[in-house]
Amino acid sequence: MKVFQIGAAGGIGSRLTRLLTDRGDAVTGMHRNPAQADTVRATGAGPLLGDLIEDSVEELAQKFVGHDAVVFSAGAHGTGREQTTLIDGKGLEKAADAAVRAGVPQFVLVSVFPDALRGGEAGEGFEHYMRVKKTADVYLTRTSLDWVIVRPGTLLDEPGTGRVTAGQAIEYGDVHRDDVAAFIDAALHEPDLNHVIVELTGGETPVADAVAELVTSTTGRRAP
Repeated sequence: MKVFQIGAAGGIGSRLTRLLTDRGDAVTGMHRNPAQADTVRATGAGPLLGDLIEDSVEELAQKFVGHDAVVFSAGAHGTGREQTTLIDGKGLEKAADAAVRAGVPQFVLVSVFPDALRGGEAGEGFEHYMRVKKTADVYLTRTSLDWVIVRPGTLLDEPGTGRVTAGQAIEYGDVHRDDVAAFIDAALHEPDLNHVIVELTGGETPVADAVAELVTSTTGRRAP
């Protein structure tokens, strides 16, 4: 596959790129900061400067042409409400429109678990983030793309276990970034898994089996 990774220098994006390139896929890693080029290149991706805020839909589409899938794991990461709106919200809309224009069939979005920080001390900035992410999810579901939205639980940096709990509605919990990346890697290579929102936490099911079970539960067909 040829995969276009938006957020290639991030915690999930960098892990995913290594998995994809290890299996022989080609990855283009878009980064906003020129200083991140070496970081992206070290994962095996081809670095490409791009800016979700400044680039037009047409400019993004030109970057996407020739790819089989777009993975969007970029985010404002607490840099303020305006940046959240422009990157997590409008940026996703631009990227989705660009994928349609470029003829890229698959689109995977890393979103947020709806129970994140509930019962905690989430401020107005976080509530704004949750609203923006939900609106972005809705926007993607209304495109003609073969989309998958992944909503991971609280992200952990420790080494992953290779086992998860995945479903359209599950209890909230933690999940390792390694395992989120592994799940997306498997999902990208399972064409029957599309038009589905997946909640994801740590668990006892091997990642490949979790993807196969989702295919069965959402389509009625067994994954090969």
